[in-house]
Amino acid sequence: MSRSEVTTDDACEPVDAVLLDVVRDCGASRGMLYVLPEGGDALWLVALTGTPREMAVPWTRVGLADPVPVADAVRFGRPVWIGDMEEMARRYPRTSLVLPYAFALAAAPLTVADAVVGGLVLLWPASHPAQFSGGERAVVDAGCRRLGRLLHHAPDRAGPRPGGEPRLLPHPSRARAVPAEGSEPAAFIARLPGGACALDDTGRFTFVTPEAARLLGTDATTLVGALPWEALPWMDVPDIEDHYRSAVVSQRPTTFRAVRPPDHGLLFALYPDSSGMSVRITRDDPRDEPSPGLASASAAFDEMTVSDGIAGSDESAEPAERSEPAESTEPAAGGGPSRAGFLYHLMHLAATFTEAVGVEDVVDQAADQLMPALGATAMAVSAPRDGRLRILGHRGYGPEVVKHFDDLPLTADTPAVRVMDSGSPHFFSSFYELQRSYPGAVQRDDKASWAFLPLIASGRAVGSLVLAYDRERRFPPPERAALTALAGLVGQALERGRLYDTQYAVAHQLQAALLPRHLPAVPGLGVTARYRPAGHGLQVGGDFYDLIRLNETTVAAAIGDVQGHDIDAAALMGQVRTAVHGHAAAGASPGDVLRSTNRLLVDLDAGRFASCLYADLDLARHAACLASAGHPPALLRDPDGRTEVLSAPPGLLLGIDREADYKAVEFPLRPGSALVLYTDGLVERPGVDLGEAIADLADLVSRTDPADPDAMADTLIDRASDPADDVALLIIHVNGTAQQVG
Repeated sequence: MSRSEVTTDDACEPVDAVLLDVVRDCGASRGMLYVLPEGGDALWLVALTGTPREMAVPWTRVGLADPVPVADAVRFGRPVWIGDMEEMARRYPRTSLVLPYAFALAAAPLTVADAVVGGLVLLWPASHPAQFSGGERAVVDAGCRRLGRLLHHAPDRAGPRPGGEPRLLPHPSRARAVPAEGSEPAAFIARLPGGACALDDTGRFTFVTPEAARLLGTDATTLVGALPWEALPWMDVPDIEDHYRSAVVSQRPTTFRAVRPPDHGLLFALYPDSSGMSVRITRDDPRDEPSPGLASASAAFDEMTVSDGIAGSDESAEPAERSEPAESTEPAAGGGPSRAGFLYHLMHLAATFTEAVGVEDVVDQAADQLMPALGATAMAVSAPRDGRLRILGHRGYGPEVVKHFDDLPLTADTPAVRVMDSGSPHFFSSFYELQRSYPGAVQRDDKASWAFLPLIASGRAVGSLVLAYDRERRFPPPERAALTALAGLVGQALERGRLYDTQYAVAHQLQAALLPRHLPAVPGLGVTARYRPAGHGLQVGGDFYDLIRLNETTVAAAIGDVQGHDIDAAALMGQVRTAVHGHAAAGASPGDVLRSTNRLLVDLDAGRFASCLYADLDLARHAACLASAGHPPALLRDPDGRTEVLSAPPGLLLGIDREADYKAVEFPLRPGSALVLYTDGLVERPGVDLGEAIADLADLVSRTDPADPDAMADTLIDRASDPADDVALLIIHVNGTAQQVG
């Protein structure tokens, strides 16, 4: 059979088999397989074993830049090993916040011929030693190679999209469930005091004794095949599901108490392994202390569910006839996750938003996290601006739909506008319901249900969020409350993002005004410059460069770095650059330029220091005279390709000692050569010797074409794709025929 004839389902079978082999051979309790679509920026979960699908919801899509183990493994091309929960909390606080349980973890990239095709995550019980054995590492390494080859040759590596679900595989050690009746083991269990039941690795009942069913207040036929919190509404609280999750992840026995309404106290003992869980149920005095864990969160969630203005008020369920009866206990078609699932997703989203910067980042994070978790297939975030409602970002909507709803007046009678005005969410299970409230509405998409949510921050609406679903969806009160809470997180993050964008714009306008708008065109010289901000914060800083005409045969070049990455650093940089430019234009020598600028910086008493490298270039004499104030040395590439490090005497940083002196030294500047000036952000790396880094940069310069300074600059700046410090770069190519400036 040719590759083109292989179906995606056929291709999944050997991949799934290898995944199960790896899980079994290394003794892991859980396994998760991710794929990286070609050209994609995120990993998609396509298969998992030993874990209920609901628990994997926050990890369905993992961005390559996310601070989670599998993203780091793929991004850096090496496995990540986490021995215990303390190490997890230290290295990956976001993951630890969402999974506060004891377990060991390994995440590894799946590569073929240096191409990354996916990632593998494995979990071990809490009883696993903090150190991984050589045998375990060998199994994981071999399994990753096998999985990588299979994914590389699969006809379709695309992962699931929002609304899709990963394949759920039985754990390789899963045992057969004991029949509920008609067997000696079942009779033996039934004779023991209390009740007993079994859950499979998806969390569903597979076996229930008559006494267990009686204690739970129902019959066994209702329970078998269902999740506990689906079949028993009184168990749908975060506290109970948290105990279950703890047992699943840590693989440790867990006990907790619960009260079946109205006052039947029960004691549950959970005994997990990789194939599922055995549960022992006995009577308990309801007057005993409640179990720890998420009890307080459960109470808060219950209160939120019935509080006015969220789910309990008529306005929040507008129009009233659309509300689902609160007493309904049947699972809704296409219904959302349990309340505990929403709580965990709330925690995951909150942790994610702590790292989001800017409105665009907030919208992307909201789409990445909310849509897979909630089963939504489209999303749009809008905010008011200049009397109109503008769409800030969207996912899953076509351009025609976005064009129609973008830039609506704030007086428009639409759900997106009204929820922002009222501060109350609107839910529509069908377009018929939507049209009853908005008779003029015209369906412009193919969606079946919608949730329109206000984005609230600091007590006011800052925008609106719409989530759309392909299938009709009921929105019972608990789900409405959870959606509203999630939207509240988005609103707060959006407000922070807008503030960040404003500060970012102001800072960049300031920095743009302080740096040269254009370098002077100098006959006989090819000059180019680059500036790349650090990959964090406001992305502004104190790096600067300049090129100054001095006379007919001489120009000056300067590059420097003021301490800091903020607006104050940028403002001080402007003063330093102006001082250097003024003293140079007045005819000062290189040493005097730095001496005068140093005195100014000391007198300003700014509390910050600056490095600077200044050079006079005499084209008639073919010489360069350099002076340095603690700055990395310039590089000079000769026409023959040899690159020299020009080490000027290292004077003190500017701003330390008013009487500091700066010596100048002269170097030959042959026609056809290129002078490279840069700041330390281009070469400094954690754990790398600065001298070795400069030597590596010199080697790279020697392999570039000095006659094309733009191409050379692009090559050099690319080595700092995500710099920890700002980077400024100035390259000057001396034309072979130039004798004077003009």
